[in-house]
Amino acid sequence: MTGRAMDPLPAAAVGAAAEAEADEEEDPPAADQPTPQAIEPQAIVQQAAAPSRMQMPQGNPLLLSHTLQELLARDTVQVELIPEKKGLFLKHVEYEVSSQRFKSSVYRRYNDFVVFQEMLLHKFPYRMVPALPPKRMLGADREFIEARRRALKRFVNLVARHPLFSEDVVLKLFLSFSGSDVQNKLKESAQCVGDEFMNCKLATRAKDFLPADIQAQFAISRELIRNIYNSFHKLRDRAERIASRAIDNAADLLIFGKELSAIGSDTTPLPSWAALNSSTWGSLKQALKGLSVEFALLADKAAQQGKQEENDVVEKLNLFLDLLQSYKDLCERHEKGVLHKHQRALHKYSLMKRQMMSAAAQNREPESVEQLESRIVEQENAIQTMELRNYFSLYCLHQETQLIHVYLPLTSHILRAFVNSQIQGHKEMSKVWNDLRPKLSCLFAGPHSALTPPCSPPEDGLCPH
Repeated sequence: MTGRAMDPLPAAAVGAAAEAEADEEEDPPAADQPTPQAIEPQAIVQQAAAPSRMQMPQGNPLLLSHTLQELLARDTVQVELIPEKKGLFLKHVEYEVSSQRFKSSVYRRYNDFVVFQEMLLHKFPYRMVPALPPKRMLGADREFIEARRRALKRFVNLVARHPLFSEDVVLKLFLSFSGSDVQNKLKESAQCVGDEFMNCKLATRAKDFLPADIQAQFAISRELIRNIYNSFHKLRDRAERIASRAIDNAADLLIFGKELSAIGSDTTPLPSWAALNSSTWGSLKQALKGLSVEFALLADKAAQQGKQEENDVVEKLNLFLDLLQSYKDLCERHEKGVLHKHQRALHKYSLMKRQMMSAAAQNREPESVEQLESRIVEQENAIQTMELRNYFSLYCLHQETQLIHVYLPLTSHILRAFVNSQIQGHKEMSKVWNDLRPKLSCLFAGPHSALTPPCSPPEDGLCPH
């Protein structure tokens, strides 16, 4: 994410995409479609030999030393909509995904994003893998299509800026592989290696680097992130309403100006009893007709402010909320995944021990006792692995919590963008209002063409004569 506003999606492209929202079939790209720039697949696969490692400062490997600027500078990925019709009956939507870092531009479908996320979860189950927007909904309209495009852009930028994901071959394949079988390539790259626990040299010693009160710290951090998420969710909702009001204000100003123009363009002849005021009415109509230009300009300024706040404020808030949600999801996976499996393995082990004691007391056959002993040994090994995974999961959670705090200064970026947008918007609109004011003088022509300047209205809003 950068401070740069995203280009608004053309209405025609979004409308075509809304028509193209059908089941995502597995058709190859069209033959006449231009080939995007990409990196050769051989160069990508060759770099998959060595598992990636998160860069650590010297000293305790648990501690990270990244800044927000460093993370944002890792890459900026654009996701633009390219509606393409495939086949006679079925249609689907494609996206052009462009990476500054890899200097690549490839075409991806929603299902490609799904496989990409699945491979990230497979390789990095103890890290913050962002969620994807929903695949589709009945009667998907242009607003849904645009919202999903923005969400996919946030997803891939969060992944591309993660210290660990950004150095993994899965990301490089997704952003630069130009072949039609990208999903198979992603699966192959993940299947040839295990998850992070299997590849990290520190995995079995993770407990040694954790603080003694790690469980208490985890509970406190989880509660803090939950509170931050709730507060930022409310901020995002209010920011959306502010931006929406600016856009609604633009529409109202435009209609207001058009109605003034309609009055000025009225050709209905004056009745004979009003003939004495014909010159006054004609001057008034001419002045009203000319005001529509200024109101159209006011509407344009208000719309620009609303769009800018959508891109620079609402989208940044959504990006941070997506990150916070991925942390909440990670906490859920820790508790319902490795921690639950560990507890279940301990329960199974205790049952086996009781069976062993019962078998010894009943003097059963030696073979059955040996089989039970073998099963107990296997279960002990499983428990040991679960314990190691549990500590490694906490190790990763500790690091991901640090990343959340690295992103907290994003708040100042958001507030600065909001304040600048308000200042610039009000400044530009104030200039138009001030330019409009002198043109109102002819609207107050009194008897015998003597100009009567506009008076300050009393409380009832009516000007006495």
